[in-house]
Amino acid sequence: MHLAACIFPTAYSIRPGDLATALEERGFESLWVAEHSHIPVERVSPWPGGPDMPQMYYDTLDPFSWLAVAAAATTRLKVGTGICLVVERDPIHTAKEVTSVDVLSGGRFLFGVGAGWNLEEMANHGTDPSRRFGLLRERIEAMKAIWAADGAEYHGTRVDFDPIHQNPKPVQVPHPPIHVGGVFPGGLERAVRYGNGWIPIAGRGEAGFDPAAVVAQRNEACERAGRDPAEVEVSIYYAPPERAALEAMAEAGITRALFGLPPAGADEVLPLLDQLAELEQGI
Repeated sequence: MHLAACIFPTAYSIRPGDLATALEERGFESLWVAEHSHIPVERVSPWPGGPDMPQMYYDTLDPFSWLAVAAAATTRLKVGTGICLVVERDPIHTAKEVTSVDVLSGGRFLFGVGAGWNLEEMANHGTDPSRRFGLLRERIEAMKAIWAADGAEYHGTRVDFDPIHQNPKPVQVPHPPIHVGGVFPGGLERAVRYGNGWIPIAGRGEAGFDPAAVVAQRNEACERAGRDPAEVEVSIYYAPPERAALEAMAEAGITRALFGLPPAGADEVLPLLDQLAELEQGI
């Protein structure tokens, strides 16, 4: 099982190059960052994490720019979006950004995607919240087409374009792995339909924090869809930073445990990384 870290990329967070270097030195597999283009002043959508949404949601930098800096400072560490709000983005431009980071990193990009929870935020981008999951699927399918061939075209109900040239193609073939966020059952069903992985948040959804149940859900969904469960990785977002939890995830067959880091400076984050790295010893 891989250890990974996730963080909100703010101006007051540890610098991306410094964090990436520290993670690589400590043996972490990957670094994932969140995305929010903005937070509406008038917001009705409740934050899923509780009554008070943290300030970091208001202050995020662009994830692709941040990850490009992180990748440039390292040679092995994988970098990923966790998650990219595809329903708020043009798919042709986003396909180009994904390719750019993948090429510049030498094929180390992981494409975490989702529709998000902030209905007012996505509505400001012209997205009908009630139709966001269909839009997410079409935009992912359209990007896959762009990455797969020159002269790509896509004709859906929400995304439609005639043949286009977009080069270069990603280093990873046929494209960087697509990890789909979202709680069970919807998030898992979408991951199995068009993803290479599922990234549920620990403690949310029917299974709560039960790694064995989460893996069983993945296996059953893959069986219904006729997919090999090995084709759909399971990564636990905001995994509990506890040895017993890590052992349970490893025993259940979880692919990746992502520990949440505070959007703070190096003086706070680096000692925390040392503690997290020690958890894996002997597992």
